[in-house]
Amino acid sequence: MIFVLLVAGCRNKEKPHLPIVIIEKPTKQDVNIFGEYVGRIRAASYVEIHARVEGYLENMLFKEGKYVVQNEPLFAINSTLYKARLEKAKAQLKKSEAQAAKSKRDVERLTPLYEQHAASRLDLDNAIAALDDAEANIAISKAELDQALLELNYTIVTSPISGYISERFVDVGTLVGPGVNSKLAAVVKSDTILVDFKMTALDYLRAERRNVRFGERDTTRSWQPSVTVTLADNTEYPMTGYVDFADPIVDPKTGTFGVRAELPNPDQRLLPGQFTRVKLLLDVRERAIVVPRKALSIEEGGAFIYIVRHDGKAEKRFVQIGPEIMNNVVIERGLGENEQIVTEGYHKLTPGMSVNAIESGDDKALDALREENDI
Repeated sequence: MIFVLLVAGCRNKEKPHLPIVIIEKPTKQDVNIFGEYVGRIRAASYVEIHARVEGYLENMLFKEGKYVVQNEPLFAINSTLYKARLEKAKAQLKKSEAQAAKSKRDVERLTPLYEQHAASRLDLDNAIAALDDAEANIAISKAELDQALLELNYTIVTSPISGYISERFVDVGTLVGPGVNSKLAAVVKSDTILVDFKMTALDYLRAERRNVRFGERDTTRSWQPSVTVTLADNTEYPMTGYVDFADPIVDPKTGTFGVRAELPNPDQRLLPGQFTRVKLLLDVRERAIVVPRKALSIEEGGAFIYIVRHDGKAEKRFVQIGPEIMNNVVIERGLGENEQIVTEGYHKLTPGMSVNAIESGDDKALDALREENDI
């Protein structure tokens, strides 16, 4: 009887059962902060080709939708009228030059006669005026010749830039020219594209606080505000671009402002006019303290996390949280990088409670935790 009582007494003095929790250290890593927006793609250059002289369209010298190079001939306009004007201008120039030559000889002949009092001053003045008038006519004739030559050259319409040409907007035989069917085609330079999107003033303010200036390249920083976009099937386009312009004026109706990014497009996979999802790198938190989202709890007083102190007891720690990335959260303030945080089992803890802390990754410990919780 006495033996039974002693055994029972020993059992009552056994070490109390401690709750099992899973712990791990927070990680330190560079965290990329992105903003996501809806953007629209446009070509870096879109140039309409217009007829600059009037005439009937005689020929089309390109294949629609193909790549053309700068100054490549595209259309031919009937040039008969402009060739005649050029010949007329050449003849007028010769006439003016002949008249000027005669006037010059008159001046040269009358000058010594006037000095010998064999000719009047009036005769010499008239000869000099005639020479000045003839020289002015030469200048006019040269200008008319240049204009006639320029108009003749305009009958061959060339591409102002290199790029892909659209379909023709008029047919061969159509009367074209300024005011009548002047638009012939368009050339799109799309090996580089621009993406326009709207950015919130709040995102802009946060970036400004981190000394990020959109549209400017800061060579002192290890990263730049890069941009990625999606293709038509929502897969990510493999090439990266950069913001090259930010509108300084905020739209008061939406609280947003326009931003433009430039991306390379050598394979023409991004098509002007299509909508896309834009992912903009707003900030990089270098060596930020990061914890799993599941370790955080939110209550009226704010966000908190349980840690296990060196004496094996739990401590409730309020923290200031930052951006959430995937299943992790940045801790701005309140947690050191070498502390042990509770990631599983914290729901049964109270501050100051002793715990049986098991390192994360121990499968046996996880099984014990689940068994304890009847999972």
